[in-house]
Amino acid sequence: MGLFIVLSILPFFPFFLVYWGMYVWKKDKRNAMRMAMDVTTFFLIFSVSALFNLTFDSNFGFYLTLLLILLALGFIGGAQNRLKGKVDGGRMFRAVWRMAFVIMSFGYILFTLFGLFRYFMKQM
Repeated sequence: MGLFIVLSILPFFPFFLVYWGMYVWKKDKRNAMRMAMDVTTFFLIFSVSALFNLTFDSNFGFYLTLLLILLALGFIGGAQNRLKGKVDGGRMFRAVWRMAFVIMSFGYILFTLFGLFRYFMKQM
């Protein structure tokens, strides 16, 4: 449990560890980047949820994150159904998962900077 907490607090560590490990093993930067993004998204979800809870004094962060992911799955699934007449679940999940990586990375940076700013303002 302690390792999970450390990796969730500092989600860039699992990114670099997985990227380095996959690159050394497969010698393919593109696959290493994809695998690192996929693994890091899992840790970012918990990290951004916790930062949201700390920033807004709430307990809703994890549920909001899950709700947004489920909504994105619904929207992309609906778009696939309208365009192609069928839903490719694997492709839909990969698209949402990688989109979540980008959004959660931005959220992690934003909430961290906001938290630091708030901390320093309380110290003055």
